Order: sequence, then structure tokens, then C-alpha cells
Amino acid sequence: MRYIDCRGRACPQPVIETKKALEESGEDEIQIIVDNPASRENVRRFAESQGHKVTVSEEKEGFILTIQGKRTVSSTAPGGQEQKKIAAGETLIFLDSDSMGRGSEELGMVLIRSFFHTLEQSNLEIDKIIFVNSGVKLACEESPVLEELINLGRKKVKILCCGTCLDYLGLKGRLQVGNVSNMYEILTSLSQAGKVIKI
Repeated sequence: MRYIDCRGRACPQPVIETKKALEESGEDEIQIIVDNPASRENVRRFAESQGHKVTVSEEKEGFILTIQGKRTVSSTAPGGQEQKKIAAGETLIFLDSDSMGRGSEELGMVLIRSFFHTLEQSNLEIDKIIFVNSGVKLACEESPVLEELINLGRKKVKILCCGTCLDYLGLKGRLQVGNVSNMYEILTSLSQAGKVIKI
């Protein structure tokens, strides 16, 4: 079994190291050790998205993720549906600010509230929303659009928030909706998207 120590590695390095290890090891079992919950979740989600079975244990030295060889994913399984959706091209919304447009900040906040309220009420098929920079504030406590984002999540819209951005702004403990993500996952999502709507 291959063992990889990713403790102390900044986002998205643990995911990148996991990807390399999986490509090199083929069907063999590997273990990754990380030292924080965000890296644990990022590595787990990545490995599962590639069809691997993942078990996680918390030890004194950190979180140990055991990743087994790929399992067969049927087209009727949730993973199969997801893969077909990616092949067709997802529709993503990408936000790098907690307001909308340039100029008046007050007006920008009014517009962003109106945008998400309209989006939540509409029948538009949105697959994923990605927040970076100050945009991550919208998924945190006291966000003016938190209710709308929660409802969108219930509609199976995936919400990804940049972990580095949350750390920088001191907001990681205040995230209320979506998943803490990393630049590898964000870049992969953007590259596979059929349509990206930049706000």
C-alpha cells in the first residue's frame, strides 16, 4: 500500500498529490494523511468523484484516508447520473464578489439580493455555484442571500466555496451552506462546464 503524507500542505496540494498517486498506482490501495478537515473533505470528494471507495479514520497524527481501487459505477447510480451530466456540460455561476456590478456598493448589494431571489424562484437549470474572494461571504452567517442559497442547495445545486478565501477572510467557521473547496476542484469544474455565468 502506498502512503502519502500531505500534512502541512496548502490547498490544493493534497488533492493534486492524491490525483498523482491514483494515476501512478492504478487499482492499488493508497493511504493519504492530512491534518485538517478541509483537506480531508476535499481529498475524499475528489477520490469518490473518480469512482474510488474511501474510508476515513481520525488518528492522533491526523486524518487518514484509505482509497481503494475504482468501483464500477452504473449509469443508474447517482455517480453515473453525475458523469453523464458533466459530459453534457454543466451550467455554472461564478462569483468573485459579495455584490453585483461596479459603482455603488449599496446598489450592488441590492442587485445581488435580487439576483439570488430571482434565481431561487426561477426554473433555470443551474448545476453549480462557485464563490471565490469576497463572494464566499454570501455563503456565510449574516449573508443577505443565505435563505436563497439553502433553497438552491435543496434543489441539488452544488455550492463550492474557496477554502483559501474563507481562511484569508477568517470565515471558515462561519460557512453555512455548501462545501469548502480548493483551486483544483474549481478549475476542473470550470474546464468541464458547458456554460459559465460570471457575476
